[in-house]
Amino acid sequence: MTLKNGIYEQVIYQLLANQLDEASDKVSLTEPINEAEAPRVLAKFITEVVKRGLDAVLDNGGAMAGQIALVNKIVSLIQQETQEQAFRPLQVDFRAKQLLAVADKRNTVHAVDESKEIVRPETSIAISSLFTGAVHEPSLYSEFKKEILSCDRIDMLVSFIKWSGVRLMMQELREFTQRGGILRIITTSYMGATDIKAVEELRQLLNTNIKVSYDTKRTRLHAKTYVFYRNSGFSTAYVGSSNLSNVAISSGLEWNVKVTEQDLPETLQKITATFDSYWNAPEFEPYTEVQMDRLKTALRAEQGKELTTDITFLFDIRPYPYQQEILDKLEAERRVRNHYWNLVVAATGTGKTVISALDYKRFCEANRGKANRLLFVAHREEILKQSISCFRMVLKDANFGSLFVGVHRPDSIDHLFMSIQTFNAKNWVEATSSGFYDYIIVDEFHHAAAPSYRMLLDYYQPKILLGLTATPERMDGLSVTSYFSHRIAAEIRLPEAIDRKLLSPFQYFGVSDTIDLDGLKWSYGGYDRNELSNLYTLSGAEAEKRVDNIIQAILRYVTDMEDVKGLGFCVTIDHAQYMADQFNIKGIRSISLTSQSSTEERNIAKMRLVSGEVRFIFVVDIYNEGVDIPEINTVLFLRPTESLTIFLQQLGRGLRLSENKECLTVLDFIGLAHKRYNFEDK
Repeated sequence: MTLKNGIYEQVIYQLLANQLDEASDKVSLTEPINEAEAPRVLAKFITEVVKRGLDAVLDNGGAMAGQIALVNKIVSLIQQETQEQAFRPLQVDFRAKQLLAVADKRNTVHAVDESKEIVRPETSIAISSLFTGAVHEPSLYSEFKKEILSCDRIDMLVSFIKWSGVRLMMQELREFTQRGGILRIITTSYMGATDIKAVEELRQLLNTNIKVSYDTKRTRLHAKTYVFYRNSGFSTAYVGSSNLSNVAISSGLEWNVKVTEQDLPETLQKITATFDSYWNAPEFEPYTEVQMDRLKTALRAEQGKELTTDITFLFDIRPYPYQQEILDKLEAERRVRNHYWNLVVAATGTGKTVISALDYKRFCEANRGKANRLLFVAHREEILKQSISCFRMVLKDANFGSLFVGVHRPDSIDHLFMSIQTFNAKNWVEATSSGFYDYIIVDEFHHAAAPSYRMLLDYYQPKILLGLTATPERMDGLSVTSYFSHRIAAEIRLPEAIDRKLLSPFQYFGVSDTIDLDGLKWSYGGYDRNELSNLYTLSGAEAEKRVDNIIQAILRYVTDMEDVKGLGFCVTIDHAQYMADQFNIKGIRSISLTSQSSTEERNIAKMRLVSGEVRFIFVVDIYNEGVDIPEINTVLFLRPTESLTIFLQQLGRGLRLSENKECLTVLDFIGLAHKRYNFEDK
């Protein structure tokens, strides 16, 4: 054997050791066999040796009897070396047969006819194999039928279930469950592909339990696994690309690996453990007859057959499992610890407003017949409009609450959604008593350290105060937790949210900027905004070179410019307009928005971005908070990041989940910083 270059995972036997010793022109990497792994590693090695030995017996003219004799010698040697008598009965019987099945004679057809065929799969249940949908292979569904009739328990994990697939095996599944077999199925409403008839027919089988995930944005289940457990120790599992549909299991070019307990026990154990973890996860909810309307509604929504707002009021808005965890923690803080003022930290995109609405709904249910006055405070009109809409959906009351912001004037002040600017301008503490509101919510609570919030928080004494923020830490060192005894009641931070697939993953690229910032004026602990803007827009060839560098970076890192839906965060209005103009000159359709842009302009801009009419919106001090465009898949940081809070808020604009959005691409353009720029504080 020639010693070839490459990587190995090979037990070093004598011949190999000699070759390594003689290979003076080669460098090798070795390590001791792990003691805990030694039985598995050495068993794999000796299996190959024994196989070659048995082949040699046959090649040298030996018959089956010679092969059996060799195997029995090996068993005897193991028994002698270990002094374990349990190995003696493991000698191969001289008749050289394999056991294929054992079945009860009593109470079965075998009482009449012992020769009656016992069903078993066509392919081996001891050796793993691959199904590719090739002509010469048995069809997947025909094997499934035989697997079903020969096993004791079944687990199925599929994205969707079609009646066309179920009906191929319905008779076998019925026989299986009627004789006591247990069937567990996990599926989803993903893409609206599941047939309600298929789920209903399966639900009516005996000993059958079904769990469904309705959260298709966060629980994107693509795994397809069918596990057939046998008490005999010959369990099998099919893992691959086939959902439970006619095409997938009969005629499609699908690949599925058949894993057997006999030759891949660790793999089967992992399949079992993973399935059980899904089965016990709150994302997957038990499906019963009363859940049929809910599944129908979810499937229609996924199909794009959205119901009108008035009709959706007929259905309860349910918290996602992670939201329920936060609600439970809030309840514990109040009932167990007597803390009625609480701060919730939840990453952008995890539904802070929904949590607050559900919590308020629970508060109302516990205080029926009372006014349950609510004050919801935020600093932007967009946030307030989204929030009041959310509360109306949760409470199933299209008339709940009143806006008090901009041109909006309330008809009642009992349930008020008010901007902090309006609160101060109207001197609202003079209009209401300190105990007037029972429940106060302050959104984006990281702003609460500002003087504009102090009067509100110092004056009112509500039964419940709920602060909401994604970023409680402020770069100015001021604390926002002092109103909550320096506690955070519940939190789900950005890394956890991404890890739990609540937000889109992102890929961050720090791109070298062509602009030198060292010579800029430094004031109030940061760059002078006007000088920074002038450098980015009025420096002639240098500014144009920067734009070219930005475009080249985009082309280098994005998959296809035609698929881009991007936001670019700029320094000033002039900078945003300049970037939009330059991109348009370069053939990349773009627009700019600022805090001076009207609500209508912003809504139109959003629609143009989502539709693909424009590729980028360049913004200043908007789209940091409270504005949802889930389709955003590219974010450009075109200014130095001088606040971690702002950075996370801006990053969050692109982290919301959206169909066909694989991940968020983040391009941060980093130039030579001013010598007084403190990176450790960012």
